[in-house]
Amino acid sequence: MTEVKSPEVPAPPAAVPSELIEESGRWGRLRRFLPLVALAVALILPYSTLHLPGIFEGALNSPGTLQLLAVCLIFGGLAAGYDLLFGRTGMLSFGHALYFAAGVYGTDILITRVGLPLWQAAPLAIVGGTILAGLLGAVALRTVGIAFAMVTLAFAQVGAILVARDFGGLTGGEEGLPLDVAGLPDGLVGVANTVNLYWLALAYLVVVVLVVHRVSGSPTGRVLAGLRDDERRIGVLGLDPYRFKLVAFTLAGGLAAAGGVVYCLIVGGASPHITGSELTLSLLVMVVLGGPGTRWGPVLGGILYMYLDHRLVSFGTSDAVDALPAFLSRPLSEPLFVLGTIFILAVYFFPGGLASLAPRLSLLRDTLRLGTRRQG
Repeated sequence: MTEVKSPEVPAPPAAVPSELIEESGRWGRLRRFLPLVALAVALILPYSTLHLPGIFEGALNSPGTLQLLAVCLIFGGLAAGYDLLFGRTGMLSFGHALYFAAGVYGTDILITRVGLPLWQAAPLAIVGGTILAGLLGAVALRTVGIAFAMVTLAFAQVGAILVARDFGGLTGGEEGLPLDVAGLPDGLVGVANTVNLYWLALAYLVVVVLVVHRVSGSPTGRVLAGLRDDERRIGVLGLDPYRFKLVAFTLAGGLAAAGGVVYCLIVGGASPHITGSELTLSLLVMVVLGGPGTRWGPVLGGILYMYLDHRLVSFGTSDAVDALPAFLSRPLSEPLFVLGTIFILAVYFFPGGLASLAPRLSLLRDTLRLGTRRQG
C-alpha cells in the first residue's frame, strides 16, 4: 500500500520583541525621544509648584503628591517586571505578590527586628526575594498552564497565611509592622524628605525598564518570545525551555523584591494586604490595561491604575458624586466599580491596551488623509 503523507504546514514565525523592531517614518523617529521627554518631566516635577485642581490635592512638589507619584512609579516598575513573565514569556503567575512582599517584609524585619542598617538590609532582602523566586519557580515550572497558575497561587497563599499569623513574632500579624526609622539615613526620614523617596522610586522604575528592555532585546528575549508562541519549537531547536523560563521567573521575582524595598521606605512599614493574591490580580490588570508584551504599555498601565486607585477614593466621597441620584452616586462611590468599568471599556475599545492607541490613531490619520486626497 502507498503511504499517504499529510502535507506539512510550517509553523508561523515567532513574534519579534518590540525592542528589536525598528520604527520608520517621522513618527517613528520622534517616538524614540518620548521616553527621554517623559524622564525629563519626571525629573522636573519635584521642583514645580504647579497646582492641578481635581488631579492632585496639592501642588506637584507637595509631600502628598510626591508620595502618590512615588507609589505610582513603583507599581509601574512592578507591572513591567510582571510583564516579563506574562506578556513576554506567556506565564500566568498568580503568586507574584509573594516576592514583592518578601522585599517589603524582608527589609522591615531586618531593620526593625534585627537592627541592621538600610544599606545592609536592602541587599539582603533583594537577594532573599530572588532566591525565593528561584526555589519556588524551580518547583512551579514543572507544571504548565492552569496548573502552573494554581501552584504559584498556592505558594502565595502560604506566604499570606504565615504573615497574617505573625510567624515567629516577626511580621506583626494583621496589624502589620511599622518601620523603625532609626535604621534609616536622615535623608529618608520625615515629610520634608519625601522628595528623596520619589527619586528612589523613579530610579527603581528606570532600572526595571532598562533590565526588561535589555533582556527582551537580547537572544534570550527571542527565546522567551518563542516560548510564549510555541514552546515545543524551542525544544526542537535543542534549547531547554525550563531553564529559560526559570531565568525569567527568577529575574521577575528579584525585580519585584527590589520594588518591595523601595515601597517599604515610602509607606513606612509593611502590611498584610500586600501578600494577597489580589495584588497579583491587580498587576495582571495593569499589564492588560497597558498592553502585554509592549515596550511601555505595562509601565503606563501600572501608573494609571495606581493613580486611579488612590484618586477614586476621594472622587467617591466628593460633593459632586453625593449630589447625583442614588442609583448613580452609590456605584460611583465604589472605587473598584469605577476601576472595573474603565478596565472593561479599555479592553473592549483597545484590545491591545493603551500601547495600541498610538498605532490606531496613526492608522485613522492615514485613512483620513487618503480619503481627503481621493476627494481632491
